[in-house]
Amino acid sequence: MKIGWLIVAGAGFLLAGCSVVAARQPRISPAESSVFHAVNGLPDFLYPLLWLPMQCGNLVVGTAAGLVVGIIDRDLAVIVGVILVMALKLVVERVVRKEMNEYLLVRQRPGTSEVGAILRGGDVPASGPSFPSGHVILAAGIACIVTPNIASPWSWVPFTLALLVLVGRMYVGAHNPLDVTAGLGTGLLLGGVIAAFVN
Repeated sequence: MKIGWLIVAGAGFLLAGCSVVAARQPRISPAESSVFHAVNGLPDFLYPLLWLPMQCGNLVVGTAAGLVVGIIDRDLAVIVGVILVMALKLVVERVVRKEMNEYLLVRQRPGTSEVGAILRGGDVPASGPSFPSGHVILAAGIACIVTPNIASPWSWVPFTLALLVLVGRMYVGAHNPLDVTAGLGTGLLLGGVIAAFVN
């Protein structure tokens, strides 16, 4: 299982690296913009369905959910792993943004970088740097830590929630596609490495 998590971490590293390279451009590409509008333009009735899963990417809610799994299972390794993911998410997010500093004016929130972006919910910022998605980093990282503790019929749930956070962040107009793929890759990298040691 430890080798499996290192493979997950390696896949995350590749995804994050490719996302960073693709995002180092003088403008949002037409292809990325098309993907954003396809997701962002989905019907409004999906908002209540996506809102709750999206909270798994919220720093407090996502971390608390991961800790609950560890506490219920009385698994100190999961508790430590969740705390590590949360702390490293904050650090790595800053490191990636520093690496992308030259392009942060391009990688603005869709409210600034995408014509006609639909912003849903009262807490979606219209401007400011959006690369990478911290919500997706946290959700994917914690999914890696808690999945081994979820009974097999339900083991798909943590990663499904992480993917719903990814889609949801574009749907509400908070992030462009490369923001969320960078977040997914970074979360898998962090979570995969930590899971290889704590699980």
